[in-house]
Amino acid sequence: MNLSVSPNDLSAVIEADRAHVWHHLINHKGFETADPRVIVEGKGLRVWDARGKEYIDAVSGAVWTVNVGYGRESIADAVRDQLLKMNYFAGVGGSIPGALFAEKLISKMPGMSRVYYSNSGSEANEKVYKMVRQIAHRHHGGKKWKILYRERDYHGTTIGALATSGQAERAMQYGPYPDGFAMVPHCLEYRKQWDVENYGERAADAIEEVILREGPDTVGAIVLEPVTAGGGVIVPPAGYWERVQEICKKYNILLHIDEVVCGVGRTGTWFGYQHYGIKPDFVTMAKGVASGYAAISCTVTTEAVFDMFKDNAADPMSHFRDISTFGGCTAGPVAALENMRIIEDEGLLDNTLKMGDRVIANLTALMDKHKVIGDVRGKGLFCGAELVANRATKEPMDEKKVAAVVADCNAQGVIIGMTNRSLPGLNNTLCLSPALIATADDIDQITGAIDNALTKVFG
Repeated sequence: MNLSVSPNDLSAVIEADRAHVWHHLINHKGFETADPRVIVEGKGLRVWDARGKEYIDAVSGAVWTVNVGYGRESIADAVRDQLLKMNYFAGVGGSIPGALFAEKLISKMPGMSRVYYSNSGSEANEKVYKMVRQIAHRHHGGKKWKILYRERDYHGTTIGALATSGQAERAMQYGPYPDGFAMVPHCLEYRKQWDVENYGERAADAIEEVILREGPDTVGAIVLEPVTAGGGVIVPPAGYWERVQEICKKYNILLHIDEVVCGVGRTGTWFGYQHYGIKPDFVTMAKGVASGYAAISCTVTTEAVFDMFKDNAADPMSHFRDISTFGGCTAGPVAALENMRIIEDEGLLDNTLKMGDRVIANLTALMDKHKVIGDVRGKGLFCGAELVANRATKEPMDEKKVAAVVADCNAQGVIIGMTNRSLPGLNNTLCLSPALIATADDIDQITGAIDNALTKVFG
């Protein structure tokens, strides 16, 4: 492959990027005086930029995606071979990798049975919203069309997905949004909304209060992240999920679990919901499904949900009238198959649990040294440290100072994340999600860089 550039001088690439590429989540004003970052190579847990600087990537491609690490030749080979044989056919037909990955995936998800392919997490969630609306029309006389979502949760960038954004800053300036979406309170015990003993149950009861306010006969589904991601890495309190399921059953509400971040090993189980004994009606996933080696997302349903779309073969409206063009690409499922094999053969679920415990232990130890760490939380290799100006009052740290910690880690050659343009006044949580291959040395280097950065920024 000839990219027509010198591997020793990528200044032309940087200038082409500056002149023509519209980056995600970044104000480009800064690129008038500083170079955009162009990542040119990755191996394992490390990446290199166009200037040759090496980094430990502690956020798996910046957005929690590259679960098995960079430079996986076996995935690249599998994708290449498949593309030469059969690269694409629309989802009205099937493919060998599509069928085989669906079978493999379902083997990891007891109770689920059907896989609908598309190409992004936003799209996977939109599919559920459309399914819920169609079920309302076909099976509930037009009722039960509303969808509940949770404060601090995030489900994608499309207008429909942003209508269920529990992150106010994410949704600002993109409205007005469609009707039929209602928010329920978050369940972060660190920032208590109720002074009760069993916080998990009380946070779940708040969902029932919204259902009763909206009218149980109007609510068809609720979408929840098993562990809230960009809203601050929130692990639900004990008792929360049990009560949520009771409420859904009581009011005949379909339960949609958004695993776009947590899915395929990130929390130390195949899916985050499996820590909690949840029996969902829908599960959506993207990011780590193929570790970014190909674009793929999945909307997975139970057979009971699937059956509602084939109840009357004589009715031309009695099927899910939807298509995702790139859901027909074969690169995604073939990459996902090899990605899953790697996780199994290399024991990465166990490694994720062990290394996740090490991250939490290291961050907890840093709390004794740095009073700006107010809370440490996480599940597997998905961890966060919330920074505060005052531990007693839990006053959030100014996000510019949190960003300074991230920038200092970056200068040390460690890429970490933070809650970004998510919650006004609460963009104060450092986020870590290194690849599932992380070693103890990797973890110690990452948390060591945070230690150094906190010392430099706060003294």
